Parts: sequence; C-alpha cells; structure tokens
Amino acid sequence: MDKLKRALSGDDSQAEEESGIMPQLMDATTLSWSTRIKGFIACFLIGIFFSLLASICLFLNKGITTFAIFYTLGNIISIMSTCFLMGPINQIKKMFAQTRVIATIMVIVMFGLTLFAALYMHNAGLVLLFIILQWIALTWYSLSYIPYARDACKKTISACIA
Repeated sequence: MDKLKRALSGDDSQAEEESGIMPQLMDATTLSWSTRIKGFIACFLIGIFFSLLASICLFLNKGITTFAIFYTLGNIISIMSTCFLMGPINQIKKMFAQTRVIATIMVIVMFGLTLFAALYMHNAGLVLLFIILQWIALTWYSLSYIPYARDACKKTISACIA
C-alpha cells in the first residue's frame, strides 16, 4: 500500500525498502490489540466449552476415554489462547523460560500420559490419576506467571501440612 501511495504521489524518498518475505509476512500477520483480545476470548471460551463437554460426558457415563480427550483438548486450547495475547513465538519463549521450563514439561507430559492412558491403556484409574496430575501441573504452570505466587503457594501448603 505504501508503495502505491509513493508511486502515485511521485515520492521516491524511501526508495530503499525492506525486502524479503519475513518483513512482508510480519506486516500481513500483525493483529490489532482488539483482534488479539477477541481471539483470546474466543479460543479460551472454546477451551472451557471442551472442558465442560468433558464433564457432561463423564456424568452421562460416556466413558472415561471421551472425558480424558475432551478435558485435555480443552486445556490445550485454553493454553493456546494466550498465543493471541503475546504471539506464538513469544509464548513459546516464555513457556520454556528458565523459571517455568519444568512446569511446562510437566504439563506436556501430563497431557501425553492422560491421552495415552485413555486411548491405549483404557485404564480409568490411571486416567483419573493423570487428570489430577494434569490439573496440578497446569495450576503450577499458571502460578509461574504471577510474581511470588509459587512462593505463597508453597508457604500455604507447608503451613497446612505442619
């Protein structure tokens, strides 16, 4: 668009353009802040919908496999919703930052183990265990984004146990 404006106005002051596909791709994929918020909300609500659908399937006795798939899918979509806020590359960098790399790996492992136990092992006890561990891992991962939240959580748990 800028090239067209310069060509029509006869302005050649910016003859030296950034060339290559990356600057063009970055310009084409940049979202406005309101679009990012709308995308985040939509994706997050879809994740919640899948989690609720999982609970409904569990109560309707549709099987633990269906519950595990929908619950895990809902959590994955909810985590992916944050990509709208900060961008996928920045999100991955933050996920694997030194302060939360272990929490991120545990979340991914729990997703995998939950699906493995549900789809291949068909073991309801293991699925339930991995769902609980998935929830704990996601909570710990989420707390890593709030300053001092993990420390407060550790102190609260140690005070309750002691």
